[in-house]
Amino acid sequence: QVQLVESGGGLVQAGGSLRLSCAASLRLFRFNYMAWYRQAPGKQRELVASITNIGITNYAASVKGRFTISRDNVKNMVLLQMNSLKPEDTAVYLCHAEDILTHVDYWGQGTQVTVSS
Repeated sequence: QVQLVESGGGLVQAGGSLRLSCAASLRLFRFNYMAWYRQAPGKQRELVASITNIGITNYAASVKGRFTISRDNVKNMVLLQMNSLKPEDTAVYLCHAEDILTHVDYWGQGTQVTVSS
């Protein structure tokens, strides 16, 4: 019933930027936690960045200072601004959210980010 739809992935050269979007079918106040994960071929799924319903953010050490997670409550959307991209950032990026009422986890379908050297 709850849907998360990612967009904004693509191919970019090293040093470039991309902005990922995660559109939710519920108003964002229904989620106490939203996050971006990524999974590269042959690697475990990795938490990239997260944001709580009161705006507290957390970042993986590998992306801190380069990526920024934010919320757009009007559009019911969570954004991930990715700057200074590196080839090792190449992965499928997935949006994740937890319902504040039921604590059920929801996942988007994923969007591919490819960074060329």
